[in-house]
Amino acid sequence: MSIVRLLVRWLRVGTLPWLCLGLALPGLVRAQEVTEYSMKAVLFYRLSQFIYWPEGEKAPSPLILCLVGKNPFGNRIEQLSQAGPGTEVRIAPSDPNACHLLFISRSEAGNLDTWLSRTESRRVVTVSDIPGFARAGGVIELPLEGERVGIVINRRSAQKKGIEFNAQLLRLARTIEP
Repeated sequence: MSIVRLLVRWLRVGTLPWLCLGLALPGLVRAQEVTEYSMKAVLFYRLSQFIYWPEGEKAPSPLILCLVGKNPFGNRIEQLSQAGPGTEVRIAPSDPNACHLLFISRSEAGNLDTWLSRTESRRVVTVSDIPGFARAGGVIELPLEGERVGIVINRRSAQKKGIEFNAQLLRLARTIEP
């Protein structure tokens, strides 16, 4: 199936807003194959566009995206960050609290409580595809739901950090408030 047909099918079922794919489409077309982690890389990279940082605070610049554990994205995140200025990517950061968005990979499932407690009182938006991540206290979970990538938001965890989300993202996401 061609990349364009696959993207059109995903967009038809409401998986991603056009804004998420806008700048990433040329890179995805070059890849000739859209994988689960290609889509998750785009979502992770674009999430900051749908985040409202606490009132009175400017959006972080440069935006620091971090990843801990085994990197499922390959070099996709770095490729996306090269396409747009103002974003820095750190793999295995020495201080996860210096990050604005932190992706916790599945390889860190056994250490999930540690990562969540280390970032609990900080303005770090935690993101993962570990099953049950949002219910465990993470901010954004990216589960694979059939052929599409879903978005699950734990609004209570986000609000504790002073974070809110754009209405477009909330319409696409499933929200939980455990």
